[in-house]
Formats: sequence, structure tokens, C-alpha cells
Amino acid sequence: MTFKYCPDCGARLSSRQLGDEGAVPWCDGCGKPWFPVFPVAVICLVRNEAGEVLLLRQEYISKEYRNLVSGYVVPGERCEETARREVEEETGLRPVSVELKGTWWFEKKQMMMVGFFVDVLKAPLRLSTEVDDASWHTPEEAVGLVHPHSYSVSRILSEMYLESVNKEAE
Repeated sequence: MTFKYCPDCGARLSSRQLGDEGAVPWCDGCGKPWFPVFPVAVICLVRNEAGEVLLLRQEYISKEYRNLVSGYVVPGERCEETARREVEEETGLRPVSVELKGTWWFEKKQMMMVGFFVDVLKAPLRLSTEVDDASWHTPEEAVGLVHPHSYSVSRILSEMYLESVNKEAE
């Protein structure tokens, strides 16, 4: 979201050149810039001790493709904490380890996605009401079941995991 009015005083913002940032929204009354803000979400490739990947079916997201566990970062929460919380909330599984894999700008929703590999021990699932179904898959199957476009972070993480599994097998 790009501010048009100052969140502090309500004055209409002008534009001002600010060092390396270039032109930024500026409040003349408060004397400060207001940089654009955007949502941040985590996306987690959940894997078990057998190397399987947990894929979710969430029809409100897609009727055609499977999804990885994901959710928004709440104010005051670290991304690693969000990853642990979302995995536990959506699947009932307790994370053993959380490994940051990268960040991606998701243009379609104007948001930052922070990707993780999350290790869990395979156990009975306790699915959230926002999850219609979930099942374990081989890394190869996972790549074929998530959204096929190159901008899909689910696909990027699934391909990264498959590549790492293939390297270990060599």
C-alpha cells in the first residue's frame, strides 16, 4: 500500500527526493517519509523423516492445485515463529526444525513470501478448518501437484527440495 495521506497528521503527502531512495511520499507537516507497506507471509514445505512432502488441498485457494502450508506474519512475530505456528495450526504437527530457504516477491498479491523447509515427525494430522484435506507425497509427486507457473513459490520450494534430494542420492 502506498500512502496518499500522512498516517500521523492526515495531511496529503507530497513527493520528495530522498537520497538513494529517489522520490518518496513525504509529509511536509511532520517532516518525514512514508514508505510503501505490504503484507508478509510465510510458506512452508513440510517434510517428514521419510522425506515425504505434506500437501494441502484448500479449495478457497485453488480447486486444481495443492498448496504448501502458508500464513501471514502478525505484528511482533518473527518469520520463523510464524512458520512454526502455521504448521502447527494448519496440520497439528509440531515442527522439529525450521530452515529459511529464501524470500520471493509475489506480484499477483503484492506481498513478500518468506519460504522455509520445516521438518516434522509423521503423526496423525489434525487439520484446521481452513484445510479441506492433506496428504503426504514424494518430492517428485509434489512438484507435479503444485501450481505449475514459475512464479509459484510452492513450485519453487518443491523444486528446490527435489533438487536437494536428487543431489543427496548421487
